Amino acid sequence: MKKERTDILIIGAGASGAASAWNLSKLNLKVTCLEQGPLINKKEYSFNNKDREINKLKKFNIDPNQRKLNSDYPINSDNSPISIANYNAVGGSTLVYSGHYPRFHPSDFKTKKNDKIGSDWLFNYYDLEKYYNLNDKMVGVSGVAGDPAYPKIDNLLPPLDIGYSGGLIAKAFNKLGWHWWPSYAAVKKSKKFKKGIRPTAVEIYLNKAARNGVVIKPNSRVLKIKVSKNKIATGVVYSNKKNEKKFLEASLILLASNGIGSPRILLNSKNKDFPNGLANNSGQLGKNLMLHPLGFVEGQFDSFLESNEGPEGCSIYSHQFYETKKNRNFKRGYTLQLLKSPGPIESFHYLKKFNKIKFGNSFFKSLFDYFGRTIPIAIICEDTPNKNNNIQLDYASKDSSGMPGIKINYKLSENTKKMLSHGINQCKKLLKTAGAKSIIAFGPVKNTGWHLVGTAKMGTNKKNSVVNKFGQCHEIKNLFIIDSSIFPSSSGVNIASTVQAVSLMISDYIKKNLKELIKKNA
Repeated sequence: MKKERTDILIIGAGASGAASAWNLSKLNLKVTCLEQGPLINKKEYSFNNKDREINKLKKFNIDPNQRKLNSDYPINSDNSPISIANYNAVGGSTLVYSGHYPRFHPSDFKTKKNDKIGSDWLFNYYDLEKYYNLNDKMVGVSGVAGDPAYPKIDNLLPPLDIGYSGGLIAKAFNKLGWHWWPSYAAVKKSKKFKKGIRPTAVEIYLNKAARNGVVIKPNSRVLKIKVSKNKIATGVVYSNKKNEKKFLEASLILLASNGIGSPRILLNSKNKDFPNGLANNSGQLGKNLMLHPLGFVEGQFDSFLESNEGPEGCSIYSHQFYETKKNRNFKRGYTLQLLKSPGPIESFHYLKKFNKIKFGNSFFKSLFDYFGRTIPIAIICEDTPNKNNNIQLDYASKDSSGMPGIKINYKLSENTKKMLSHGINQCKKLLKTAGAKSIIAFGPVKNTGWHLVGTAKMGTNKKNSVVNKFGQCHEIKNLFIIDSSIFPSSSGVNIASTVQAVSLMISDYIKKNLKELIKKNA
């Protein structure tokens, strides 16, 4: 097996790995980033391509079990009402995300202290604030300052248009006296592209990191992390595009492979000192999986609303029901997100799925009665940690390198069920107020497990957690986890902004303590 050498190794080139790669690229050290997926030409991205609706169903499908690319690994979600959604490539899931970019709330960091549910973080919103600000600047976040649901957020790019459908729903929010605000978005206005310009982690961080000397190796799947007798990570065994096994030696290793990918690697790296998985003598690795259960409510209107126009994702959101209230039968809360309605191809597939499309002479009428005349609203529910919601290695399935796949075990809590039901009822009220002639609602939506949180728990004690406040593994001091695996709670908003802010904070800690970390690992 051929040996290679680097100073700092980052496993994964998605949102978190990219941010840390850029931050650590300023050091006078060799930094290498291994990514199991390919490097994709920017022109091929689903949102830049004229065939984007078709590509979203095929090559850029968010479900790896549907894509079945060499870079994907099998995920068994039979024991879960929600299936996993992710993307394996340089840039990770930022190649397929909607660009909705809210921050966590201050309350999200102290749910146990304030609401007697879930687990608290070891730092708070204001500890992370400067990293939120830095990341917003790097990404170029569009929005409107002054949202009363948040502390002060400045330096935003001009907001995106909420469109006619957004205005209609905003008026309904006002009639009900509910909070709403134009969405924060990692999308820039563009006269040329109606869907806006959506930068990925490649343009935001990785290209800059590469110019600073970071070596990015696509098609390089990490199989195992090797550890010495004194419990120091020495490097990784990885498989390249030709399925050749190689060993990359490293002084520091950062795991950035998302909430299921990172524990998968650690579980597969078990040895005699860690028989239950690397850094897992606590038994917490892979447990406490949180997924943001999503409800979907859609109103259909008589007139054409142009609801399919403009950037994809969320145009306005509401945090009216975000915080715990005594008069509700559940704790914590959810976000309402006004989405764009689907394009013509997605509309057809949707109508066909629900047997609402009529073929023959009525085909176009049935399609255009729906297309651009609907307003969909997503309910993003805060999930809470539960050790029985977990991932396991699935030895019955393997990826193209022979590494075991993943099995998901997940159930909705009673708290979440009540939250979801409440959200659906409020959305019905909202759409009725807006004038919808018919409304459909269901949830949790199956193919929406894109926010993967909590499987490598942060804590102060190695007996009941995997990492400390800086993502450093309790039992292996030169091994860090820098993705959403370490989040103690899930919030009720999209996680991309917080994932990158946390990654920047951890990489800053590494820079400040580099000499000591390297010395200990020599």
